[in-house]
Amino acid sequence: MANTFKVKTKLDVSGSAPGDTIYTCPSSTTAVLIGVTLANTAASASITATVSLTNNDGDNVTLLKNAPVPSGSALEMMSGNKIVMEASDILKAYASAASSMDCTLSLMEIT
Repeated sequence: MANTFKVKTKLDVSGSAPGDTIYTCPSSTTAVLIGVTLANTAASASITATVSLTNNDGDNVTLLKNAPVPSGSALEMMSGNKIVMEASDILKAYASAASSMDCTLSLMEIT
């Protein structure tokens, strides 16, 4: 089994649900999310951020809902926790305003 650290990024995340796909766990792979950073790129407005996990078993959950992200700042939603994703699981995110948030995801893929 190989362990590979990766970073995935998404510029100008969607401003509406269900949001943009940030990461899809590949087949025959388990992924461990290590960090999710949501950066407010709006010139002067605060935004809210929502992150969800679409499970391949049908239990879709919200990991973060309408969390405030002040102008010019970023939110690290993991705070030392880990989330395990299985093959075909999808991490999605959206902001309260279109093109006002960038997302950076740090993870380890186990193949």
